[in-house]
Amino acid sequence: MKLHTTAILLLFWLGIFTVHTVKGNTSGVSMRKFRCLNLSTKQLNIQNLINYERQRVPIDAVMFTTARGIRICVNPDQKWVQTAMKRIDARRAAKHK
Repeated sequence: MKLHTTAILLLFWLGIFTVHTVKGNTSGVSMRKFRCLNLSTKQLNIQNLINYERQRVPIDAVMFTTARGIRICVNPDQKWVQTAMKRIDARRAAKHK
């Protein structure tokens, strides 16, 4: 009886350890899976943009994420892009207050 209980507890703790190890490994992996290779020339609606990420390699670009989760790469030198990045930064700062 003691051996049976010990085996069940051992399996339980092994399962817990495995779950925590898997979770720990996925959180340590870089979330950057997408890279900009081509730039869109179309101006986007700034109100639909929720996030951005700056990229310098392989090309200089800003990757915007829309409210629907679509990622679009654009030229960071365009004025509307800089305005959109400032607006997103302002929204982030307002949320953290």
